[in-house]
Amino acid sequence: MISGQEPKRIDSHHHFWDPAARDYAWMKGLTALERPFGPDDLRPLRTANGIDATVLVQAHPSVEETREMLQTAVDTDFVAGVVGWVDLTDPQVAGVIQDLQAGETGAYFKGIRPMLHDEEDENWILGDAVQSNLHVVAEAGIVLDLLVTPRELPAAITTVRDYPHLKFVVDHIAKPPIASGAIDDWAAMMHEFADLEHVACKLSGMVTETNPEGWSVDDLVSYVAAVCEIFGPDRLMFGSDWPVCTLAASYDAVVNAARKALDSLGVLDETTEAAIFGNTAIHWYSLDV
Repeated sequence: MISGQEPKRIDSHHHFWDPAARDYAWMKGLTALERPFGPDDLRPLRTANGIDATVLVQAHPSVEETREMLQTAVDTDFVAGVVGWVDLTDPQVAGVIQDLQAGETGAYFKGIRPMLHDEEDENWILGDAVQSNLHVVAEAGIVLDLLVTPRELPAAITTVRDYPHLKFVVDHIAKPPIASGAIDDWAAMMHEFADLEHVACKLSGMVTETNPEGWSVDDLVSYVAAVCEIFGPDRLMFGSDWPVCTLAASYDAVVNAARKALDSLGVLDETTEAAIFGNTAIHWYSLDV
């Protein structure tokens, strides 16, 4: 950061979609989400919360959606990076990734995200075809986002240990069972990442794991404390998970909840805030902001 310059604030995880354009199977029954959400919807929210730039993340398992997101990044003044999708069982995936990295839009292609928690097999990522293609991802210099719940964490931990040359990001702090208050099993597994410097974590997706009848910042604090201890500020990044978060909270409320939870732990000094709300995402995704 240049001396005297304010640190950039980054939302490392949000989505855009149009359910009329493609079928988002996971969205069925979530009526509040079954409409288009795009840059014009997010722009005033991120401006009001001082967010300078964002990372747009896939919500559909298709290369076509990824191409559209990359074009959206080119056309939008605040999207600095895209985490897309490729078929990690495809023996030709190297060519697909090279194509996505090409041209004007390719500069925004920062990572991929297999939808691991939607796979029937919790060990899907350990399959031979996927494991072979993870070397391709590493060679391409992009990040692998881990969309996991505690069910998929053991396989994710094994994979992370086997690929020290690949950068990983755990999405949504691995979706712990916040609604029930259970923490020990999740925390024990997450501690496996503590010494793995090539793994970061998104402080995101928490409010939708709380009690649907209502939540408070106090419900989040013990989980935030755990990931702060495990990853530290230089491997922890804020993400809104907008518009999914709107099932439980507004964009403003999500930003404020993250800050209040961190503040209640006494860790939110100037350096830590700059890291979690900006610098970690900039470094991990190589964002040009």
